[in-house]
Amino acid sequence: MDLEKFKGVFPALYACYDDDGEVSQERTRELCYYLYKKGVQGLYVGGSSGECIYQTLEERKLTLKVVSEALKGKLILIAHVGAPSTRDSIILAKYAESLGYDALSSIPPIYFKLPENSIYRYWTEIMDSTELPFFIYNIPQTTGYNLSIDLFKKLITNKHVKGVKNSSMPVLDIERFKAAVNEDDIIVFNGPDEQFVAGRLMGADSGIGGTYGVMPELFLKAEEFISTGRLKEATIIQAAINDIIIALCSLNGSMYSAIKEVLKLNGLNIGGVRSPMDPISGDDLEKVKTIKTLIDNTIDKYKAM
Repeated sequence: MDLEKFKGVFPALYACYDDDGEVSQERTRELCYYLYKKGVQGLYVGGSSGECIYQTLEERKLTLKVVSEALKGKLILIAHVGAPSTRDSIILAKYAESLGYDALSSIPPIYFKLPENSIYRYWTEIMDSTELPFFIYNIPQTTGYNLSIDLFKKLITNKHVKGVKNSSMPVLDIERFKAAVNEDDIIVFNGPDEQFVAGRLMGADSGIGGTYGVMPELFLKAEEFISTGRLKEATIIQAAINDIIIALCSLNGSMYSAIKEVLKLNGLNIGGVRSPMDPISGDDLEKVKTIKTLIDNTIDKYKAM
């Protein structure tokens, strides 16, 4: 299988709601077209940025459907299908396959602390339910499980596994996953946006991130710098990106709420966030304007480089 199509910058798609807090088909389409026009290589649909844990199965299926209708054949689409039960995960996996998605991905099972044999069975049953390629999603800071090299080596023998979306913070993990197999046989996506450049330099082939959607220009430029060997410029733009991420996380509400407020100021209203995540309110709304200006100025600074 040609894995080249999975290389590049893949924004994790945000959940899009109407003014009543219901999943909005219209606003989902608008966000899809907005990101497509920015020049990203693909989208990661239904993950953390999509607020998957706070949505019903039918809401998640609706989002998968709308994104496929908007961008199938235009961008590479990866469906995150992780759910609390294996049953629901398989339902989502088969549905994504029927819609023409290019690949699947999933976090490990959540809430209960399960032994590795249970985690292995969970992922294996999902990946064997379709013929699509599968990317393991390792995000220990939210799931409580850090993918071990031993389990990775066991999973990689499955014909469907084509790599891992690694969101653990140590870039060493990226290097270790690549070293565990022939590096040409898998794709490793860098997860933490704060280390996009470091992750790429340590062997990540691509990036999937939750802040890409609010500043895709900067991650595309960072990828350009890396691909053309301009490593000094790449590290400088990473520092600028990190300043923005820190600002987005400095408010009282959810980072995703801050991102959606910035997008709203850009003329793209995709609603708020779903409780228990908090909205941005009060004095923080004025701070969002400052963050938008910071993003705009940073994009302008690097646009011509």
